[in-house]
Amino acid sequence: MSELEIGVALPTMEEITALGRDGIVAVARHAEAVGLDSVGAADVLIGDGTLALESMVVLSTAAAVTERIALSFGVLSVPTRPLAMLAAQVQTLQYLSGGRVRLGLGIGGFPGSPFWHALDAPERRRGNLLDLALDKLPGLIAGEPTSLPGSAETVSLRLAPAATVPPLYVGGGTSEVVLRRIATRADGWLPSFLTPAELSSAVTRLRELAAEAGRPAPRVELGMHGVLGDRPEDRADREQMLAKLGDFAGMSRDRIAAVTLTGGPEEAADRLAEFAEAGADEIGIGFDSRDHLRQLDLLGEARVQAAR
Repeated sequence: MSELEIGVALPTMEEITALGRDGIVAVARHAEAVGLDSVGAADVLIGDGTLALESMVVLSTAAAVTERIALSFGVLSVPTRPLAMLAAQVQTLQYLSGGRVRLGLGIGGFPGSPFWHALDAPERRRGNLLDLALDKLPGLIAGEPTSLPGSAETVSLRLAPAATVPPLYVGGGTSEVVLRRIATRADGWLPSFLTPAELSSAVTRLRELAAEAGRPAPRVELGMHGVLGDRPEDRADREQMLAKLGDFAGMSRDRIAAVTLTGGPEEAADRLAEFAEAGADEIGIGFDSRDHLRQLDLLGEARVQAAR
């Protein structure tokens, strides 16, 4: 259990309203202070008035006020971002942060949303765009001459200053297509909403596919929602989380309870141990609580207990 890393999602949606504009700074610093391993930001731009902070700016802010903690994108939506600009931004953040970036990539987000339409982001052949990003980003970030398809012809691009290539993760489910892409092209997998048994089965297959390709077993960073603690307000927040996620994911209450992190630090530590045994190398928690900083304290306690 001591090898399991634990991260936390930064408050980039409705929760930032209560924390205020200094919330990103406060949470990033507090997460580092309690000994967590990473802070993350999701790419959740919809454009219909839904509150969502842009993840590249969020993690750049976190990088500027921390020294050690890793910076995880979970995940950047490749179809909404020109590859050359994405490479330049990641290269800059990796260079300025001292190599702390973990680059999660995906094809999703919210295709068909106002934000996608405003960007004229493609809704088809998104898997091809993701594969191109996985193939080209390492060279671009490392400052190597790299060919990219341009509007009229192939362009040779070299970006500087060169930076250490961050690990490339792919977000997705447990389908054979997703697992094979990760096993053959990426360094890690970012799944979510899985039970320990489901995670174990998928990790076994992922490792088989990586071995067939002659590549190392990809790292697994599981995303979870959670509300820790046993105060009345914690129980109320937990009930609201179960209802909200059930509606969003179309899952039953029992199912949502099986894939979220709840209870006090000791109970949470036991749950973390189950997922570590199932194959998770890291667990990233997104809190659905009114008291973000207290949740970080409880998670820090759970981390200490889990490592014993």
